[in-house]
Amino acid sequence: MKPRKKILYIPLDERPCNYQFPLDLASGTDMEIIAPPLEMMGQKKQPGNTEQLWQWLKEHAKEADGAVLSLDTLLYGGIIPSRLHQLTIASCETKLEQLAQLKQANPDLKIFAFSLIMRCPRYSSSDEEPDYYGEWGAEIFRQGYIAHRIELGIATEEEQSAKAQLDTALPKDVLEDYLARRAVNIEVNKLAVRYAKDRIIDFMIVPQDDSAPFGLTAVDQQKVREYVKVQGVELNVYMYPGADEVGCTLLARMINAFKGCKPLVYPHFASVQGPFVTPLYEDRIFYESLKYQIIAAGGLVASSMTDADLVLLVNSPGDKMMEAVAQETANAGYHVLRNIVELTEMADYVVHNLKKPCVVADIAFANGADLNLVRLLREKKLLFKLAGYAGWNTSSNSLGTCIAQGMIYNIYGETEPHLDFLALRYTEDAGYCSKVRHVVCDHMLPDYQMDYFEVDGLRGVAARLVREQLTEFVDRHINDEEHRVVIDDCYMPWSRMFEVGLRTHLVRTMPERG
Repeated sequence: MKPRKKILYIPLDERPCNYQFPLDLASGTDMEIIAPPLEMMGQKKQPGNTEQLWQWLKEHAKEADGAVLSLDTLLYGGIIPSRLHQLTIASCETKLEQLAQLKQANPDLKIFAFSLIMRCPRYSSSDEEPDYYGEWGAEIFRQGYIAHRIELGIATEEEQSAKAQLDTALPKDVLEDYLARRAVNIEVNKLAVRYAKDRIIDFMIVPQDDSAPFGLTAVDQQKVREYVKVQGVELNVYMYPGADEVGCTLLARMINAFKGCKPLVYPHFASVQGPFVTPLYEDRIFYESLKYQIIAAGGLVASSMTDADLVLLVNSPGDKMMEAVAQETANAGYHVLRNIVELTEMADYVVHNLKKPCVVADIAFANGADLNLVRLLREKKLLFKLAGYAGWNTSSNSLGTCIAQGMIYNIYGETEPHLDFLALRYTEDAGYCSKVRHVVCDHMLPDYQMDYFEVDGLRGVAARLVREQLTEFVDRHINDEEHRVVIDDCYMPWSRMFEVGLRTHLVRTMPERG
C-alpha cells in the first residue's frame, strides 16, 4: 500500500475561510494535509510569528510531498499585516531565501505559493488598513484612481482638477507611508516570481484582492504582470482576482497533480449576459476570471457538457451585480434577464440523467447566496447531491471554493466530509451572509450597544444571537425529511460581523431512496 501524500499548508490568515476550509476539503481524501498550530498565526492586525512559522515549515518539509504556502503570512504575518508592516525589501528577501533551503532539504517537494497584490479600498475605514485610512482612505483611492486615468490619457478635466485638490489635501507623511509599503510589496511579488523562474516555486498565483479596473491596485497588477512576462513564467504564475479562496484552489491543483488528473469543466450560466458582467470588487468580466479559476485548480474548460468531467452551473446576474443583502428588492436584471428555474432543472438533469459531478457557483449577488436559488434546489432535493456549492463574499471567493470542492469530489466521490462542507456552505453563505448577519446587525446588536464592526469577542452575546438565528434558518430553509444540519460551534473570529466561524455536520435522518 502506497503511503499517503503529505501536504503542508501555510494559510493566508487565521480565519476559517483561510485556515480551515482547505483542511475540511482534504479530510475526505487519501492525502494528509497539516497546518501550523493556530497559536502561531496572527489575530487580525497582530501578525503571526513568522520565525515560528518558518521553523515549523522546515521541520515538516523534509518528509512532505507538497506545500501550499501563503507568502504574505511567511513574510508579513498574514493578510492584514501585509498592509501594515514596516519591513524593508532586504529583510523580505532574506526571509524568502528560506524557500531555497526547503528545496535543498527536499528536492522532490512541490511548492505551490501565492502572494497578493495589495488592495486599495475606495472607502475610508481603518478596520483592515492603517489607522490613517479611517480618515484618508477614500482620498487615497481617488487620487490613485485619477492618476491612473491621467497616465492612460482618459481622465476628464473634472478628474484632473479633483486630483490637484487631492494632492494638496492629502498629508504628505500619510501618502508616503502608504505608497512606500505598496512599493515594498510589489518588489516582494517580483522576488517570488524569480523563485518561480528558478523552479524553487513550482506554481504560483498572484491574486488581486478587491481589485478594480483603475487605481493603485490595477497599476501594481500591471507592473507584476509585465515582470512575469519578461521572466518568461506566464505558464507558471497566474494573476487574477481573488484572495481568501486561493488556499482551496492550490490544494485542489496539488491533489489533481498527485493523482494525474486534468478534469474538464463545462460552465453553464443562468443568464446570457452573465459571462460579460464585471463582478463587484473585481476588474474584468466574469468569464475571464472563471477560466483562470478552472485552470488554476488544475482543470481545463470543456467544449461541451458531453465531454466534461464536471458541470459548473453558474448563477450569474443578468446585468449589474448587487449585494446579497438587497436581494429582496432585486431589479429586472435579476428577475427578467436570468433564468434560475432553468439552472435548477439543469442541475437535476446533470445529477440524475448525466450522473456527472454538478457544481453550483452561486455568484448572482456579492457577499451572500441567492436565497431563491437555494429554495429551488431544496425543492428538487438537490442540496446534498451537488459536487460543490459556494456563494460567499466575492465572485472569485465563491468560484475558487466550489471548483476546488468539485474537483476533489470528482476524484473521491461523496464522503462525510464532503456533505459536512456542503452543510457548512448553506449555513454560512445562505444563512449567515444573506440573512442572519443583517438581521442581527440591524435588529439585535443595538440593544447590546454593539455594531457591525465591534462585538463582544469570539463567543459572546453576538455569537449566541447568530447561532440561535442560524439554527432557525437551517431548520426552515435547509433541512428536509432526509437531512439535518447540526451547528457544532459558532464564533466571531475577528470580533466583528463581516465573517462568522462555524463548525457544522450533516445528519442523515432517513436512508437515501432509489
